[in-house]
Amino acid sequence: MFSEYVEHATSVSAGAALAPLQYEGFEPSQLEPEEQSLAANVDESALQPLFSVGFVQPGHLDAPLVSVVVVSDVLVMALASNVLLIIEFAHPAVIHRIPIPRKPTDMTIYQIFLDPSGRHIIVTSLQGENWYLFRTSKKPRQLKSLRMVIESIAWNTAALLSATNPMSTREMLIGSRDGVIYEAVLSAEEDFFKSQERHLQKVFALPEKQPVTGIKYNFFPPADPRKALVVVSTPTRIYQFVGAPDRRAEEGGRFGLVFANSSPKVVDLPGSLTYSELHYYTPNATQSNSLPRTVGWMTGLGIFHGNLNFQSTSDDFIDAADVLPYPGGDVPLSIALTEFHYIVLYRDRVVAICQLDDKVSWEEPLPLKPGEEIHGIVADPIRSTYWIYTDQTILELEVKNEARDVWKIYLEKGQYDVALSYTKESAIQRDHVLSAQANSFFGEGRYFQAAQCYAQCSVSFEEVTLKFLDAGERDALRSYLISRLERTRKKDLSQRMMLATWLVEFYLSKCNELDDIVAAEAVSGDVENLRTERTILEEDLRQFLETYKHNLDPNTTYELIQSHGRTDMYLHYAAVIGDFEKVIEHWILEEDWAKAIEVIDRQTELALYYRFGPVLMRNAPKETVDSWLKQSSLDPLKLIPSLLQLQHVARDPLSPNHAIRYLNHIVFEQHNTSATLHNLLITFYISPGAPTADDGPLLRFLSTAPSDPLTEKPYYDLDYALRLCKQSGRTRPKGDLELAQINADMPEQDLPLRKKLWLKIARYVVQDKKDIKTAMRFLENTDLLKIEDILPFFPDFVVIDDFKEEIAHALEGYSSHIDTLKRDMDEATKTAESIKEDIAALRNRFVTIDAGESCSVCSHLLLTRQFYVFPCRHTFHADCLIGLAKEYLPAHSLRRIIALQNELVKGTNPAPVRGPTTTNGTANSRQPQTQRTLLSANFGNPLQSGANLLGRNLLNAGDQLRNLIVPDALAAIVSAPAWIPGMGGRRNDAEMDGGKKREKLRSELDNMLASSCPLCESVVVGLDKPFVKDGEVDTTWTL
Repeated sequence: MFSEYVEHATSVSAGAALAPLQYEGFEPSQLEPEEQSLAANVDESALQPLFSVGFVQPGHLDAPLVSVVVVSDVLVMALASNVLLIIEFAHPAVIHRIPIPRKPTDMTIYQIFLDPSGRHIIVTSLQGENWYLFRTSKKPRQLKSLRMVIESIAWNTAALLSATNPMSTREMLIGSRDGVIYEAVLSAEEDFFKSQERHLQKVFALPEKQPVTGIKYNFFPPADPRKALVVVSTPTRIYQFVGAPDRRAEEGGRFGLVFANSSPKVVDLPGSLTYSELHYYTPNATQSNSLPRTVGWMTGLGIFHGNLNFQSTSDDFIDAADVLPYPGGDVPLSIALTEFHYIVLYRDRVVAICQLDDKVSWEEPLPLKPGEEIHGIVADPIRSTYWIYTDQTILELEVKNEARDVWKIYLEKGQYDVALSYTKESAIQRDHVLSAQANSFFGEGRYFQAAQCYAQCSVSFEEVTLKFLDAGERDALRSYLISRLERTRKKDLSQRMMLATWLVEFYLSKCNELDDIVAAEAVSGDVENLRTERTILEEDLRQFLETYKHNLDPNTTYELIQSHGRTDMYLHYAAVIGDFEKVIEHWILEEDWAKAIEVIDRQTELALYYRFGPVLMRNAPKETVDSWLKQSSLDPLKLIPSLLQLQHVARDPLSPNHAIRYLNHIVFEQHNTSATLHNLLITFYISPGAPTADDGPLLRFLSTAPSDPLTEKPYYDLDYALRLCKQSGRTRPKGDLELAQINADMPEQDLPLRKKLWLKIARYVVQDKKDIKTAMRFLENTDLLKIEDILPFFPDFVVIDDFKEEIAHALEGYSSHIDTLKRDMDEATKTAESIKEDIAALRNRFVTIDAGESCSVCSHLLLTRQFYVFPCRHTFHADCLIGLAKEYLPAHSLRRIIALQNELVKGTNPAPVRGPTTTNGTANSRQPQTQRTLLSANFGNPLQSGANLLGRNLLNAGDQLRNLIVPDALAAIVSAPAWIPGMGGRRNDAEMDGGKKREKLRSELDNMLASSCPLCESVVVGLDKPFVKDGEVDTTWTL
């Protein structure tokens, strides 16, 4: 596809020079943000040394150092003064000083040994004395049974790290200077009857009787330790003993069978060196069941090294054994093993030799003082720390970046997967390895593996694509493009779109290629495998279109698929991106109406129902309507163009009209009230395509069509229905009285309209049919018409004999109605007389009260002035009653009281003020009356102004109206001038100051004030009022 746009080196002439091009296209592989942060630190990481040497300050040393051991972060130093210094790294400031009770002239410390748990310490001397110290104890104990110079000890690492019995050393192998191997068990438990040496047994003696400079043992396999591997070294030999230990022995005695029943594998490296060391390196050494991986033995010829293989079926458990000569030929003082290096210690320097390529990778001189002497290097096999000690101080060899160059070594060896495993923290290193691996795969013809590696490295996109195109490996190129697309950032939209589009083209080309091969070999050969491959490829393409649909341009992809003639992929892609319109268009062009409707049912876009409805309704009406009925969200009004497709189409009389079926569903089941749809349904019932012989469906709809509950009229347009019926000849013949009567009774709630319709029918019967007997029978069908209603329709000279009985019957009915009205009038008269008598009796009603009765409001004696007594036995002074009643009376009653007060005050002539007259030193009983009369007279102007104010502003609030009512003034107005205390305020008509009008006003005012008891009435009226009014201070509620 892109071959014509690619310039190959062979296409350029020798003398031609290509002009520099502005680079456009794929940039070199961009690193992810986290990889960028790692790449930013790659230079710093590359410059960081593999190891470093630092001083350790163990405190003041009052004697030279003799021996040092470090295990499990516990440092033990032996001084020439026979003193042990113990430091726990968890508490470095605390130094435990343990003296050994021997003078330096009597005993010289040779070496100290510490178990893997850091709890058991063994001190050996050149005189053969040996001492044992438990770390938490303060006093060492002499091992009297062990009279030898100990050169090496092998511990039971698995048992000691599991700490099942921390007081015991468990079984250990001791190598002596005279070449004898002992099995021993020591215990720190205090027992009067037992010594520390719980077990001591000689298990083997080396024939050459050289010092046992190193001894190690391991039980394997870890899950079920049935065998033991014991490795023993001397200055010139290394032995391997393999056998089954005695599992029945509880305390010692397990290794007798191992040494007795096995012939050791011996490696002899003769030399002049009188000392040697044996070291293991164990990954994950903190785990008790870990087995060592690497062995190193320092000899005079070099470092004998190899890998321990505990699954070996031979007697040699050291694989890839070899001897590494010392650099420069100098024999070192001591060695140690790290994960990737041999640490070689000389008298003035320390050197690190890589185990992978046997080259010196690091060297550093030691900062020694004048006269300071190097003793050796010790390793903490549990914590993987390394310590160099002299006779004066201790140096720490810190492992910094030991694996810095490991990836390069494996890369040079072609072990790319291993190299990748050591480039996790550097994206640039990983890129180098992947680039080399990709080129290697490509050179070997492993193109798919090369494609995967090229996609993960920074080799330019153009270079890789040209390589695969020149090699003709389009399938591998497709794999590369897929991997590259997966790793391209989402924000690189253009690159992702170009990759995805190119991949679609690759897929389509491959599919067509397989189609051609299958077609060509279908007759001659077996093409089942090719068909399977084609099926898998097509499925991959479908999955690709679904995964990367957002990275493909629809128009470009459509054109690309159509250019390859892949209709199935065209439809699949359209469905994937939700472009159901193109899928439906395809099936409509193919006239496959069922599949088109199936696609419409599968999608949720309603617009496609409206767009393709007309063509589908015309060709598959039943299936289309079934599809519409499944989608309740459709707007029926937008489907009207589709429904009208069936209006003028000739159809089988036996098949139903599916437009009518849908409209009936909309009207009667979905309860649609649109007049347009109701009218359309009538149109289909009356359309030319409908059968004209049967009006039943139309009549059933007209009679059962839903009606508007507010107007009680059908939703369809009656005029429109009538006009259609007339145009199509769907009318009943004139003279159908039964149908006319049914329609006349339809407006049940509109009696005038019903009577009007019945009168029209009556006019037709009388005037048009001129059948008087029929008209008389017609009256029996309704209660709305009487004989007198239809008499005006009869001709002037009609003979009365035909309806004489009806007239007589009507007159009898009128006579009976008149009698009923007379009886009702007589009963009403009797009721009125009875009410008058009850009213007169009420005026003579009286109540008996005590002389000491008090007012319910002011609590003063009731008989001191005019009062009111209610049937509820509440009693009030007149002014107190007025003041209480005005609080709950409504606004209109207050306005009426003010108006009556104003009218009565206008006509009141105030009596002259009389001085108080006394009889026997008491006031006259009429004094209060006189005072009230004067008080009421003085309120003439305020009430006048109040009335005027009321006239100016009729919408004043109730509180302002109540302020205009003066209880004292109203009490004086209501009271009679000749009122006698104790008589209830009742007055004679002859003593009234005014005429009948004033008496009427007083009576009205009296009725308004005393219509009900204000205390009883206010209980209901005042429910919404607070107990304490605004501005009122009430402390009775205070607790």
